Amino acid sequence: MAQARRVLVAADKFKGSLTAVEVAERVTAGLRRAVPGVEVATLPVADGGDGTVAAALAAGFDRHEVRVAGPLGHEVTAAFALREDTAVVEMAEASGLQRLPRGVFAPLTASTYGSGELLRAALDAGARHIVFGVGGSATTDGGAGMLSALGARFVDADGVPVAPGGGGLADLARADLTGLDPRLADIDLVLASDVDNPLTGPTGAPTVYGPQKGASPDDVAALDAALTHFAKVLETAAGPKAADLALAPGAGAAGGIGYGALLLGARFRPGIEVMLDVLGFAPALARADLVITGEGSLDTQTLHGKAPAGVAAAARAAGKDVVAVCGRLALTPEALTGAGIRRAYPLTEVEPDIALCIAEAGPLLERVAERIGRDLLV
Repeated sequence: MAQARRVLVAADKFKGSLTAVEVAERVTAGLRRAVPGVEVATLPVADGGDGTVAAALAAGFDRHEVRVAGPLGHEVTAAFALREDTAVVEMAEASGLQRLPRGVFAPLTASTYGSGELLRAALDAGARHIVFGVGGSATTDGGAGMLSALGARFVDADGVPVAPGGGGLADLARADLTGLDPRLADIDLVLASDVDNPLTGPTGAPTVYGPQKGASPDDVAALDAALTHFAKVLETAAGPKAADLALAPGAGAAGGIGYGALLLGARFRPGIEVMLDVLGFAPALARADLVITGEGSLDTQTLHGKAPAGVAAAARAAGKDVVAVCGRLALTPEALTGAGIRRAYPLTEVEPDIALCIAEAGPLLERVAERIGRDLLV
């Protein structure tokens, strides 16, 4: 490793502190302080959750903004990324937790309608291949809002549209998918997520992720029953496949919006694998001797489809050395090695105070990168 001169920085964000682009900038600055002549390429990455559009923009996609409904129905400005006929759409841009007022949760009523509007905007812009990154949602509506924005109808026994959100699905009597945008039949739609849960049940969206969105135990039970009912009604509209798709990996992603995407014909793929393809990771990797990846916290969740694990797996397959930067390290050396990461450099080695690590993440990361430069590049 001491001979490595060409470095690829392919890290995710440090959530709450630094974007993936800022991580790449700080690591580059620190490396060059230690080794002025080092050749550094940057490729900010994401795993399909929040930050996915930003990663695409950093890789050369064009930014497109559109006014859509936020999770509570208020208008927000959301963005998607487009290059030629490939779009990267991030559901959190429209329906994410960050779109809720601080301290406000709406587990029963938050809707994915704006995510459907984003998909429609990508179609309007000429997209034929859409990577739909899901994660960080404020919603648990099974994708009903998204489907409604794309032309589906969900009504109660009186023929009145059901209320938005997963809670409203308890009153669903009939689903009509015949009005779905016909362009959806002619595109390649990829559901990109690091979550492979089914829609409902003990490992389903309400039970596992509902509490993160403010759902009480009673709310979780109501949402699980409502989404189970939703899938049952959809069997009448879409046939037996609706029941099968509710059990499919990824159906429970982002409050069940994965289920809605699968109903549209989406292919489920691990988010980081999709994004590495879209961002052009392979050619960038081929030019590198050393790869630096990372995210805010390297822990057991990292090993289950998060960006650093995906980067490390691809780099290891290509015979490249990998180290990681992070704010906090909660993995053993053996777990790191098993993931293909030779060593991790946490900010806490420089500053043990977690609060300071979060507040001063940028300067601290530069110091960590200097250490990597001295250890591995000098």
